[in-house]
Amino acid sequence: MPQDLMQLVQFWPIILMFAVMYFIIYRPQKKQEQQRKRLLENLKKGDRVVTVGGAHGTITAIDPNKVTLKVAEKTEITFSRSAIASIQGE
Repeated sequence: MPQDLMQLVQFWPIILMFAVMYFIIYRPQKKQEQQRKRLLENLKKGDRVVTVGGAHGTITAIDPNKVTLKVAEKTEITFSRSAIASIQGE
């Protein structure tokens, strides 16, 4: 076997390892980040949401950085927009 081909064959396990890591770790994480970004961009007044801290409420006001949630009668709390974990019912 030629020397150049022998060296290339020795690197296949490393190349294969990086390919597996890409498909198992990086790609799903990137997809999840895109879904979260879309969720935060599509928030609107009236959505029922859950925060990362577990607070449930309805959006009453929204701006680029903050969201105000009505969590009880006459009780509103302002959260950072990034604190929204999910929209209820999705």
